Formats: sequence, structure tokens, C-alpha cells
Amino acid sequence: MKFVIRDLVQQLCTKHNTTNPYELADYLKIHVLTWDLHEEINGFYKYEKRNRFIVINTNLSPSMQKTVCAHELGHAVLHTHANTPFLRKNTFFSVDKLEIEANTFAALLLIDKKTIQPGDTKACIAYKNNIPVELLEFYNPY
Repeated sequence: MKFVIRDLVQQLCTKHNTTNPYELADYLKIHVLTWDLHEEINGFYKYEKRNRFIVINTNLSPSMQKTVCAHELGHAVLHTHANTPFLRKNTFFSVDKLEIEANTFAALLLIDKKTIQPGDTKACIAYKNNIPVELLEFYNPY
């Protein structure tokens, strides 16, 4: 699935000539909203009546909001009709796979391969790309 996600990210970025998750959401007609959410909620994706929404917590830093947007965009593109809060609360379905795929999508979208030099640490790569270091666990450009 990682190769499918990688190819999909490349196709989207090439077609729309951007790696900016906000611009991609706009091109894909996904509404991005910011709300004052509970501190434990960074954001969420919702599909309702053929409309797609990404909601991002306004209390996050701009760089974290961008990361959350990329992650939720991954859900919108990869799992359009999945309702992970419902699945988590009301079924025995493990949403871990969906979250890993959304994180992989976000990592591939936000990390610029050209910034990575031999010998760079994860912290250095994260700093250069203005992303949380944890996102690098899901990054494999090959």
C-alpha cells in the first residue's frame, strides 16, 4: 500500500503543481475549516452528503496545523467514506491501519526529498521540513 500512496501523492502534486495540503484540498473541493477544538483533538475529516470537510484545531501552531491538514487530506483521499471516530467507538475494527496510511500520505506530501542529505538525523530532516519528528517513522520515498 505504501507504493500506492507514494504514487498517489506524486500524481496529485504533479497534476496540481503543489505540495501544499491546503491548496490540494482546495483543488479537490475539500472544505478546510478551523475550530477551537478540545486540546486532545488535533483535527478530523468528515464526509457528509457528498461534501468533504477537514477540521483543524485553531490552538495548534501553524506548522502543526499544516501537518494535521496533510494527515486529514490523506484520510479524504485514501478513505473517503470511512468514519474513524465511529469505527473506533462502535466496532471492533482497528483504525490503526487507516491512521498509518494517513500518516504515510502526510509524510510523503510534506517531506521534500531534496532537503535530505547523507548523514542527516531524523531531527534535522524534521527541522528542515518543519514537521514533527514522529512523522518520519512513516516516510519512505522508495
